[in-house]
Amino acid sequence: MPSDYRCKYTKEQRPNLYYPIVHPKTGVEIYPDTYGSTRRVWAFSKQQHEENVKQNRIWWGNNQEHTEPKLKRFLSESKGMNIRSIWLEEGTNDSASKMINDILHSENQSRSFKNPKPVQLIKKVIHHSMTGMDTILDFFAGSGTTGHAVINLNHDDGGRRKFILVEMADYFDTVLLPRLKKVIFTPEWKEGKPKRMATDEEAKRSPRILKIIRLESYEDALNNLTFDEASGQTMLDRFGDEYLLRYMLVWETRRSETLLNVEKLTEPFCYKLKIHRDGETQECTVDLPETFNYLLGLEVQKRFVHHENGRRYLVYRGTLPMDRGTLPNGRTAVVIWRDIQGWTRDDFQREAKLVTKQGWTHGADEVYVNGDSSIPNAQSLDDIFKRRLFAPVEA
Repeated sequence: MPSDYRCKYTKEQRPNLYYPIVHPKTGVEIYPDTYGSTRRVWAFSKQQHEENVKQNRIWWGNNQEHTEPKLKRFLSESKGMNIRSIWLEEGTNDSASKMINDILHSENQSRSFKNPKPVQLIKKVIHHSMTGMDTILDFFAGSGTTGHAVINLNHDDGGRRKFILVEMADYFDTVLLPRLKKVIFTPEWKEGKPKRMATDEEAKRSPRILKIIRLESYEDALNNLTFDEASGQTMLDRFGDEYLLRYMLVWETRRSETLLNVEKLTEPFCYKLKIHRDGETQECTVDLPETFNYLLGLEVQKRFVHHENGRRYLVYRGTLPMDRGTLPNGRTAVVIWRDIQGWTRDDFQREAKLVTKQGWTHGADEVYVNGDSSIPNAQSLDDIFKRRLFAPVEA
């Protein structure tokens, strides 16, 4: 078994243990702190290291271009019986790093995440602990190994597993996302290029949609607060965030985009927030329809876009969850989004005829639309949206 080749002392404390070790394959000189380790000196003197090399006691891992030296411990030197782990055959961190490098190829991308988990290992854990219809949640997604494992497992047995990955580090965009996009396209890669194309069966069993959700941060929320009362700005200037957090400036900021300015829902596809990213603040379009679906708990069964005389309609149809045990599960709901800025009464009446003719709301228990409408049995989603956005979380 390999063990660490470094110790906890600093180079100031043990200068004789701080020296370069030449990588046998690349010829690169490696120091104890080359990879940012807090253990800053080697565990052996330079003379002892040379002796370890002669005795073949240095292990550089399977992926010899990117690993640090470790000390080998032979079975003959250990006492008692050594039990081999049943998981060793499922890969190592080195093999996982090599896989990511084959997929992404870019040195900066593949090296931006250290010690990824082997896909085969996570795949085996999922296979033995869950069914083929489960949803796997990974709160610390890292390089995306869990998602990769789910995709591969569905390829193998035709399961319909789904995954939810959560990650806040920069490598979400540089490693995790491009990795999943590539393995969805085809399972085998070499030097950043497809090693082969996906078979018809693999393509059929691959995900159809990869949905990305970015949460608004506290700082972004503050950046999007606007005031229509001079007193509100005065109170914020005087008392700072304490006033903001305690009272949420309910009145003074009621038309702020971050608090959902319902007056702007007449143009739902143009709703923007100021988002701070990569050192600068930019205006980004917010997906209000998708957000409302989550707040409503809508399980989307169908989504389509319809164009009529230059007007765009976005229509969702799905089922709603049971509401506090009072209503039956599986109620059908239809949500209709459109740009109604400047509409007249004639426009709303013309729309009602269109919806009836197309049968969009046929058989629906509930119909939601943004803003006003003349659609039979439809209710405005504007106030519902805002109430659910700030409603307390129920257990």
